[in-house]
Parts: sequence; C-alpha cells; structure tokens
Amino acid sequence: MVVLPSSFTGGSRYMHERTQDAMIYVRHFGRPDLFITFTCNPKWPEIVDLLNQGQKSHDRHDIIARVFRVKVKHMMKLLTKGCIFGNVRCHMYTVEWQKRGLPHVHILLWLEDKIRPESIDEVICAELPDSNVDPALYEIIRTTMIHGPCGHINKSSPCMLNGKCTKKYPRCFRKETQTGEDGYPSIVEDLRKMAE
Repeated sequence: MVVLPSSFTGGSRYMHERTQDAMIYVRHFGRPDLFITFTCNPKWPEIVDLLNQGQKSHDRHDIIARVFRVKVKHMMKLLTKGCIFGNVRCHMYTVEWQKRGLPHVHILLWLEDKIRPESIDEVICAELPDSNVDPALYEIIRTTMIHGPCGHINKSSPCMLNGKCTKKYPRCFRKETQTGEDGYPSIVEDLRKMAE
C-alpha cells in the first residue's frame, strides 16, 4: 500500500488538510457573506487569439488554464483589494474543471460589514441590460447567462425530464428578492401565489 503525503497536490490527505483549513475559517469568522462562481469563457480574446488555424479552445487546455489563472488572480485582486463589496476579512477559493474541459472557480468572501437581507438587491442584480444603451454587455449576457429555451418551447432541451425543466424554469418574476429560511432566494412555483 502506498500512502501519499499531504504535500502531494490532489491526494486524499492533501484534500483532507485543505478541508480542515477551510473549516477553521467558518469556525472563526462564521458563515461566508458571498459565494461567487466565476466561469471560463472559451470565447475570451486572450484564448481565441492564441489558437492555431482550425483549433478549438478544448484542443488547448494549456492556454485555457493559463488565461483562466490570470483572470482569477485579477478577479481576486478586484474583490479583495478593490473593495467592490466592502472590506474583505478573509477569502478562499477552489478551482474545478467541468466535464467539457472548462475551469470555474468558487469563491467565498467574508466581509467586515455583513450583507443584510434588505441590502441583497444592492449587491445582486438579475436584469437584462438595455440593448440600446450597452449592446456589448447585453450580447454577453444573452449568449452566456440565460437558461433555455426549454419547457413547452423546446421539449428536447437537455434539462428536460418528464416534460419539466429540472432547473425549475421558467421562473416567475419578482419585484424584490426574498430569502427563505435556509438563506436561499425563495422561488414562487405558482403564478396564483404571486397574485395573492
């Protein structure tokens, strides 16, 4: 039997040690204030410009990994030193690779000034930008951040199971964010509930 030490990156002892380190943050600082996911976009010009003729982004994992690392470092600098959400007490992140070969990072932030339920709408926005005012941002969001079409419009969508979307789309619109008892935003399943 071979036992890999915790200094071997990715081994079971390494992962156990990182998990124990993460639990110390939660024990000392409490629950994190923000959970941010940042995903690699294979259409970033930094990736596309380095591809040879006929290559796709999934052919060059080395380019994807390097560009994504630079973007993550820049993102972390913006979040921690740029004080976008206020002063950060501590942070941690982990990088994961998706099945299709693109990385994404999960970021936890602990803020000095906690985000209260009434101030969620100041931090999180789920609106489509005006295509006339900012067409570039509108196109990015339209092509990368909108689920679907699915439901009765597209019954062959990969998210469909037994005639329903497994991600519970389409969802009802709300004027304000409401959080449930578990801290997650509550979802209205029925239009009649909204009318009441």
